[in-house]
Amino acid sequence: MNTFGHIFRLTSFGESHGLGVGGIIDGCPPGLELDREFIQQELKRRRPGQSRITTPRDEPDRVEFLSGLFEGRTTGAPIAFLVRNRNQQSSDYDHLKDIFRPSHADFTYQQKYGLRDYRGGGRSSARETVARVVAGAVAKLYLNGLGVKIQAYTSRVGNIALENDYRMYDLDRVEENMVRCPDPDVAEQMDQLINEVRHQGDTIGGVITCVIKGIPVGLGEPVFGKLHAALGFAMLSINAVKGFEYGTGFDVSGRGSEVNDPFYDDGGTVRARTNYSGGIQAGISNGEDIYFRVAFKPVSTIVKEQDTVNVHGEETRVKAYGRHDSCVLPRAVPIVEAMAAITLLDFYLLSLTKPK
Repeated sequence: MNTFGHIFRLTSFGESHGLGVGGIIDGCPPGLELDREFIQQELKRRRPGQSRITTPRDEPDRVEFLSGLFEGRTTGAPIAFLVRNRNQQSSDYDHLKDIFRPSHADFTYQQKYGLRDYRGGGRSSARETVARVVAGAVAKLYLNGLGVKIQAYTSRVGNIALENDYRMYDLDRVEENMVRCPDPDVAEQMDQLINEVRHQGDTIGGVITCVIKGIPVGLGEPVFGKLHAALGFAMLSINAVKGFEYGTGFDVSGRGSEVNDPFYDDGGTVRARTNYSGGIQAGISNGEDIYFRVAFKPVSTIVKEQDTVNVHGEETRVKAYGRHDSCVLPRAVPIVEAMAAITLLDFYLLSLTKPK
């Protein structure tokens, strides 16, 4: 499955050390003005080599649009795009050709397909998320016209976490630091922890929180097409994601009287006084802010020696070389936003096909 979505669909292609990565967006409505500068900025937020706490692989990540546009606007035809790989160092992976790296895709890919691209993980590499960010940027441009705003941020790295919910922070400050945390003091602590872990040859995980404002009431279906289930499916498809929760999430051990969201009339509009539901009830958006959290595991590639086996089943030890992230969270923030945007635009377009 290399295609995501129902009406607004992305098919991605490419590998970490191939000629490039890209995608085909199908189902994008015609007439959308494609702001290339905005799309490029979204790619810049994801690109490697952007700061001292990310992988030093230096890719310009310039997107080339091959079809689906005329005079800067979408035509309704498939939008094909390509981002060429420029800075591969495939020789860094020669020593891993016959070794199964712990917690990587090496073993499962070999068992499923009978062969694997050992250079940076090939198709299993997070390099594939370039395509998601481009498609997500296109979706964002459309959603912006509907008044929808999507903002994600790093809310936890290791044992350092923001103490308050998103309403207590200025999310417009997320881009002011390398960690992409809206609290500058906490961001500094996270930065120090990431650097400490990096110098130890290790990696560290954490949590990204995403907030979506301006979503209309009625997106999603009450049974198998639940909006929160679709968002969970989207987030869990991102490399290194191990968990998803929305609203109160796993913190649901209280009483119903403590977490129910009472309604009231706000000048002819029904609103909820609280938002423990996270903007979604019975699988359908209720008009309040949608917010959710995504847990990312530590990057599996570490420069410490680990026990493993090779393709012949022989025990051996492995130590990674090359260029890798010590913490994936800062670069994953735009990926979370992109997958949220793709999902929401898809569900919005689906809602237009439903009989009223």
